[in-house]
Amino acid sequence: MKNIFEKSVTDEVIGRIEKLSSDTQPQWGKMNVGQMLAHLSVAYEFVYTDKHDATKAKGFKKFMLKTFVKNFVVGEKPYTKNGRTAPQFLMTDDKVFSDEKARLIDFMNKAQQEGETAFDGKESHSFGALTKAEWNVMFYKHADHHLTQFGV
Repeated sequence: MKNIFEKSVTDEVIGRIEKLSSDTQPQWGKMNVGQMLAHLSVAYEFVYTDKHDATKAKGFKKFMLKTFVKNFVVGEKPYTKNGRTAPQFLMTDDKVFSDEKARLIDFMNKAQQEGETAFDGKESHSFGALTKAEWNVMFYKHADHHLTQFGV
C-alpha cells in the first residue's frame, strides 16, 4: 500500500484528481464526479471539522463498528464495487465540481504536511484510536478506489 503521507504519493493522487473534469463519468456506481470528490472529503472532515461530531459512534455502536467494520475499512483488502457506505458518506445532492476538487486537494495537502506522526494514535469517529498505518490505508485505499471508479 502506498503511503499517502509521503509527498510524492500525495502529489500522484492529486495528479489523478487533476485529470478529472466535471464531465468525467464513473465506470460503476451512482455518484457523479463532484459527489465522489465530496464523498472522499468526508474522511478528512471527520479529522479537520466538527461537521460530523453529532454522528460520532459511542458505546455499543462503536463496539460493533470496531469489531465488524474496522478491518474492512482500514485493512489492505481492496473495496468492492458498489459496496455499502456509511450514511455520512452518502452524497445525493448536486456538488460544484471545482469547489469539491479544491476542497479535497486542500485536505490531502494538509494531512500530508502534518505527516503520519500527527495521525499515529489519533481518534477516529467510528473506530477509536488508529495507527498511522491504518489512517494511511483508509485515506489512500479510499481515494484509489474512487479514482479508479472514474478511470484515473
